Amino acid sequence: MRAEFLALSIGVHPRKLIADGGAERFVTFFAERLAAVARVFAPRPVVYRTLDLKSNEYAGLEGGAQYEDPEENPMIGLRGCSRYLHDPETFRLELRAVARVLESGLHNVRLMLPFVRFPRELAQCRQWVEEERLTLYPQFQLWMMAEVPSNALMMEQFLPYVSGVSIGSNDLTQLILGIDRDSHRLAGQFDERDPAVLAAIGRIVTACRGGGIPVSICGDAPSRQPDLVEILVELGVSALSVSAEAFATTVEAVRRAETRLGVTPRDAGDG
Repeated sequence: MRAEFLALSIGVHPRKLIADGGAERFVTFFAERLAAVARVFAPRPVVYRTLDLKSNEYAGLEGGAQYEDPEENPMIGLRGCSRYLHDPETFRLELRAVARVLESGLHNVRLMLPFVRFPRELAQCRQWVEEERLTLYPQFQLWMMAEVPSNALMMEQFLPYVSGVSIGSNDLTQLILGIDRDSHRLAGQFDERDPAVLAAIGRIVTACRGGGIPVSICGDAPSRQPDLVEILVELGVSALSVSAEAFATTVEAVRRAETRLGVTPRDAGDG
């Protein structure tokens, strides 16, 4: 569940909302909508990914121009965990919304942090998560996205702070290959199956499995490329995120890979 859709629904820059005395409105809005989703899916887990709007997207919100500096390349600018350290107040409002949902008895909500560049960023965010009392709930899990090369190179240093890792194949591919994923001229070379990208994914998966941490795949690559699904299963990923229309094709690809590995194929949804 992506927090960006909630922020866009409010339509006001979080800093303006806070400045205008709307902090409680923010918490209530996010908590109510997260609870609605968690309630429908319970007891199955709902992964709430915290805000990952980029500066140009924030600037488009009401009051955004007042709080956002123009960036030449917002895709690798102030986003994800770096923004949380820059603006901890907004991040902590998100945490309070999640805490409110947990307090209501919906303990199937997990928290996932996007675009984590440095272990020190993750450590600070983990501290705020603890201060907001989310870790008091035994079922609570804190996950991180792995989508920058530093994650692949130094994954072991991130693992002590999280319960799980989700690989963001879109950002990881563009940053490993140095290709803007929105570039039409380079679209033909943007390929998650490139050996360099697969090496990075393999490095992350190996580190996670070695640490006893589940690792999943986000991004639309598995939905578009059934052959990549088989590669990911063979690498040892725990779960795949795919679009609804690709579900049946993906299940068959998983079964083929597991059969080839000598693993008893699981029923769809077994995890």
